[in-house]
Amino acid sequence: MTSILLAIVIGAAFGAVLDRIGATNPNWIGGMLTLRRLHLMKTILLAIGTGSIMMFGGQMLGLVDVGHMSVKAAYVGVFIGGLMLGAGWAASGYCPGTGVCAAASGRKDALFFIAGGLLGAAAYMATYPAWKASGLLDDFAGGKVTLGSVPGASYDGLMAMSGDLLGIVLGAVFVLVAFVLPDSLVGERQSVEVPAE
Repeated sequence: MTSILLAIVIGAAFGAVLDRIGATNPNWIGGMLTLRRLHLMKTILLAIGTGSIMMFGGQMLGLVDVGHMSVKAAYVGVFIGGLMLGAGWAASGYCPGTGVCAAASGRKDALFFIAGGLLGAAAYMATYPAWKASGLLDDFAGGKVTLGSVPGASYDGLMAMSGDLLGIVLGAVFVLVAFVLPDSLVGERQSVEVPAE
């Protein structure tokens, strides 16, 4: 019961933060994806980088158990699904997490997004045997692998470099990019006046 209450509290806090930074507003998402408003992108990069540094640093210090890290197998379906998620995110202005938060904040359009996501999940479940038979769900590149090797993990690393150290370095790069990225990479359109003849 305690873990459920903790999950509710953490989820509500996470949703409040998403709403506060503008991630529940499709206009902010659209501005980010068109490179006109990068505040949200900078926040996401900072969060990923900080989380990466803390997680992999915690593993190196023995504070985080490697067994808690879940690595998913690589297969073609993951890449196709990622492309579909990205296209849906761009078209709707929501990803699954921000859509639920937007609905909780009162946005009615997010309810249609959630309904579409549930229908898509149901369609995938109903057609799963066909996808499995197609081979799109078969592992490739060794299945469960990481970029760097992680001591005590049951999967291989693609490089001999320590996965923990690599995670910290990549996290630091994300944090650095978040700080040096300008607020916009694409200028707003300027109206051009044609002089009268």
